[in-house]
This record gives sequence, structure tokens and C-alpha cells, in this order.
Amino acid sequence: SVRLPRHQETALQVARWLAGRAEVTHVRHPAFGDCPGHAVWRRDFSGANGLVTIVLQPASKRALAAMLDGMKLFAMGYSWGGYESLIVPIDPAAARSATVWPYSGPCLRLHCGLEDPADLIDDLEQGFARLHAAS
Repeated sequence: SVRLPRHQETALQVARWLAGRAEVTHVRHPAFGDCPGHAVWRRDFSGANGLVTIVLQPASKRALAAMLDGMKLFAMGYSWGGYESLIVPIDPAAARSATVWPYSGPCLRLHCGLEDPADLIDDLEQGFARLHAAS
């Protein structure tokens, strides 16, 4: 009863911060009004979880690797729903068949775990610094 509300609160704080970053062109979270399916989410759900998807401005694979390789709190992985924060690059365009993915920049899937949101934001901020340094 404590874990999922914390995931939601942390993810919302991180997502709002990411939405203000110049490196990020799009943030996808069901609580955001521009997220596809937002109306269904509002109708059918009482909350969210720790998942956030972001699309970055175009960046080289080298710069993206520099960002991700130095993460301290976000580990690489797909095990959504655990206590730890995770990050992984994804390619939604390759898996879509009903609609076209409208974004061209690198896409990252984040799971915000139980760490302090300020610490996760600091980890992402340092990652963006590495992304810029490698560009």
C-alpha cells in the first residue's frame, strides 16, 4: 500500500522536471493531458505507477551511450514495478503496427523507484551533462 503511491509521486515529479528540459521533446505519462489514452486513464484508474517515457532531441548513439553509461541510480533494465529505478533506450517505431510513432529522437523508458526524487533528478541532470559533453 505504500510502494505504488510512492512510485507515482516520484514519477510525476521526475516527469514534470523532464518536461522542462531542452533535451526532451516529449514526455509520456498517463497523468499528462497530452498523453494518448489520458481520458481512459482518468476514467478507469485512480493513479499511475513509476513508468515514464521520454523522447530526446536528436543525439548520436555515442552521446546517448555516454549519458546512460554513467547513471548512478538508474540501472539499465526492463523489470518494471520493482523498488529500483531503471532506464533503457527503446525504439517504439519498430514495435508499432496500428499507428506510426511520430518522433525521431532517441526514446528512453524510465521506471522511477523508491529513491528520493531529487536524487533521481540529479542523476538525470548529470546524464544530460554527459550527453552534451559527448555531442
